[in-house]
Amino acid sequence: MHAVSLQAELRLSTFFAALPRAHSALLLLDYDGTLAPFAVERTQAFPYPGVRDILDQIVALGRTRLVIVTGRAARSLQPLLGLRQPIEVWGSHGAERLQSDGRYFPAELPQEARSGLDTAWAWLAQHLGELHGERKPTAVALHWRGLPAGAVIALRERAELAWGELAQSGRLMLRPFDGGLELRATGFDKSRPVRALLAEAGPGAAAAFLGDDLTDEHAFAALRGHGLTILIRSEFRPTAAELWLRPPDELLAFLHRWHAAQQSL
Repeated sequence: MHAVSLQAELRLSTFFAALPRAHSALLLLDYDGTLAPFAVERTQAFPYPGVRDILDQIVALGRTRLVIVTGRAARSLQPLLGLRQPIEVWGSHGAERLQSDGRYFPAELPQEARSGLDTAWAWLAQHLGELHGERKPTAVALHWRGLPAGAVIALRERAELAWGELAQSGRLMLRPFDGGLELRATGFDKSRPVRALLAEAGPGAAAAFLGDDLTDEHAFAALRGHGLTILIRSEFRPTAAELWLRPPDELLAFLHRWHAAQQSL
């Protein structure tokens, strides 16, 4: 565990001292790489030990609106997360909203974007095989985690060439993420759910977003000045987040402090 700086500890202490007095609390969490270690087999990416229990405790208190903001398809997450009560999930980088009561709100895509994604998925299935692919409502992802470096370079070059042409329409954009490459509809990133949830929470809400990937930078930027932003990674990288914590120990310590602060009400 790296030593949390005095400045970071002061920021955390100030935040948690104010949390019980806030009229509402909003805890926004990325999933892969943040709550769960990356896994070559994406259906086996379960939370770090202890994460499920403390999240269950936070939800059970009923004083925090806990929301997962992920690049995964929204409906694919609940079986992995395995909480006792369903929680709200914004999937596909904010393009889908699955509420805790089961109501589902998908984004509407222009026909050109849908056709482009269909073409991208067909290309991936034909040339690379669906084993490395993931089809989402608003995106197609190529995953290469666990492959040798030479294979990754070859896969990336082929996909960038094929999908780059589809992105030229302006309806789709090609973006890297930790462990892959994604072609997704324009107009969607993680700032969208952050802005929506902040607006619903109203002024004076205590809010935090925890994430690890480059795709989380949009959420960090959207929350700047309105809440706490934390990079969760074993190794530091340049980021817009205020603080850096390492998983799983420092992540768990943060979640336990959140629960303790809410318990003090």
